[in-house]
Amino acid sequence: MAKEEKKDKIETVATNRKARHDYFITDTYEAGLALDGPEVKSLRLKQATLTSAFVRAEKDGLYLYGLHITPYAYNTLTEADPLRTRKLLMRRQEIRKLSGALTIKGMSLVALEIYFKNGWAKVLLGL
Repeated sequence: MAKEEKKDKIETVATNRKARHDYFITDTYEAGLALDGPEVKSLRLKQATLTSAFVRAEKDGLYLYGLHITPYAYNTLTEADPLRTRKLLMRRQEIRKLSGALTIKGMSLVALEIYFKNGWAKVLLGL
């Protein structure tokens, strides 16, 4: 018997429809998101807004600003900040490449879409 190809299961959470209209997207990149447990539950309920989300390069990696994740209603352990900065998880060479591209005048990195790919929270970035 032949092996079946494994297809990625993708579930879209939020889309930034204005980004493709406001920006000229040359390349797209996929990055993982470092999230807390209640944030993942809120994302699974599709309670996120991407309209003003952008990426900045800092000395220890790339960070996503402006992503609003509504606090999970049944979380009793911690008080969540819905607009906190979230670290992007990418390979080191991709981080260096994007950090260099962000230093060029007129270039910016915006979040286009948030989705779950095989159970992992991912963000699609546009340069």
